[in-house]
Amino acid sequence: MNGLAIFSGNSNRELSQKICQQLGVTQTNVLVDKFSEGEIRVEIKQNIRGKDVFIIQPTCPPSNDNLMELLIMIDAARRASAERITAVLPYYGYARQDRKDQPRVPITAKLVANLIVAAGANRVLTMDLHANQIQGFFDIPVDHLYGINALCDYFNSKKIENLVVVSPDVGGIKMARAYSKILNATLAIVDKRRDNPEKTVVMNILGDVKGKNAILVDDIVATAGSLVEAVAALKAQGVKDVYAAVSHGILSGVAIERIKECDALKELVITDSVPLNESKQISKIKAVTVAPLLAEAINRIHSEESISCLFEETKTN
Repeated sequence: MNGLAIFSGNSNRELSQKICQQLGVTQTNVLVDKFSEGEIRVEIKQNIRGKDVFIIQPTCPPSNDNLMELLIMIDAARRASAERITAVLPYYGYARQDRKDQPRVPITAKLVANLIVAAGANRVLTMDLHANQIQGFFDIPVDHLYGINALCDYFNSKKIENLVVVSPDVGGIKMARAYSKILNATLAIVDKRRDNPEKTVVMNILGDVKGKNAILVDDIVATAGSLVEAVAALKAQGVKDVYAAVSHGILSGVAIERIKECDALKELVITDSVPLNESKQISKIKAVTVAPLLAEAINRIHSEESISCLFEETKTN
């Protein structure tokens, strides 16, 4: 680990600490605070000249503050003569704004990519992007990991029988197929239409789910509206127990209330890419760590080794 420097902003310090523990290194001392008027203040307290710097900062809510912290930390590291700067984004905010789906709207996922590159990042390490094509928004190397193995390890330990993996929409079929392969389960799809960005109406369930235990798989749960609708549709089709496996638990707005009130949902399993604040810690929500995955990727990038072995299990035909 000679020549390696790892630090983070305020978005997910617990995950950063876990990653450093996995690597057996001490975090670089960095002050990330605010001035009295609200402007973000960053000061790197240790020498990082000529070092391989990894800045761990998921741009989760509050998205704007965390994004600005990331950009300012990248700029500070560049001006401190870091040899290489890798932005580690376990969660990539603004990812759902990845195309023009209406007239006169921005493609903010591309804008954020431009900002990260302009700030001085040489590389990006991220996990479970909302759309794989976001990798192409960057003009620097992007390593895209998946949290599927951490989530599947948890469900395999529960030894759930007669299992079906359910994709929440047609776009999630590829990932759902990867889950079904690892969990040795059958596959089903929720056919739905979206009335607006915050609300969906479930239309039908494609596949045999009656009498089975279901795992809904998705990349993001925000307000949990789609999740609750899908759970209700599955129960109406005769599913026994319904679980959910989601990479990024944003859990904004009324999400916690919806999950509490959804008796049909047995358990929601998320990763710690986004911190699970104390107010969101309820018995139905379980967080599994992706620190070992990210630590191994950081180690391999620093050592100039391939990281393709870290996501071979997710490949599907």
